[in-house]
Amino acid sequence: MNCRFFSGFCLEKEQELFEEYIKDSEFTVCGFSYGAIKAFEYALNSEKRVDTLQLFSPAFFQTQDKKFKRMQLMFFKKDSKAYCDNFLKNVSFPSNISMDNYFTQGSIEQLEELLNFEWDKEKLQTILDKNINIEVYIGEMDKIVDSKSASDFFKNFSTIYYIKNKGHIL
Repeated sequence: MNCRFFSGFCLEKEQELFEEYIKDSEFTVCGFSYGAIKAFEYALNSEKRVDTLQLFSPAFFQTQDKKFKRMQLMFFKKDSKAYCDNFLKNVSFPSNISMDNYFTQGSIEQLEELLNFEWDKEKLQTILDKNINIEVYIGEMDKIVDSKSASDFFKNFSTIYYIKNKGHIL
C-alpha cells in the first residue's frame, strides 16, 4: 500500500481489513480507531501533501463520562490480558474475523490517550482549510464507540459512510 496507515489500540498491520475502503495513494492518510487520532494529528501537522484523510471507526469517547473512562483504565490495570481479550472480541463483532494475527499489547498510556482525546471542531476545520478531504467510516453495530454520536459529530466536517450491519472493523 502507498497510503500512510496508523493502527488501532492493541493492533498492528490491520490495514488489510480495510482494503476495500482505502484510497491507495501516497497522498492518503488513514487510521483505524486509536490510529484515526494519530492520522488526524499527522494530517493536521504535516507539511507534506495530504489529499484525503480516512478515519475508520475513529476512537470517539468524548460523550462518555469520567466514570466510564476510569473503569476502562481500572480494568486494564487489573488484568490487561483479560481486558484485551474482551476488547478484541468487541472489535471484531459482528464478524467472525480473528484479531489474533494483528494483536500487539497496548499500553495504559495509549488507552488513557484514546479515552481522553477530544476531537476539536476548529482543528477539523483547519484540516478542511488545508483542502484535505475527510472521510469517516462508521459501523452501525460498533461495540466500541457510540456510532450515532460519532456520526453526528463528524457530519459537518466529512463525508460519513455509515455502514449497516457492520461493527468496529467494518
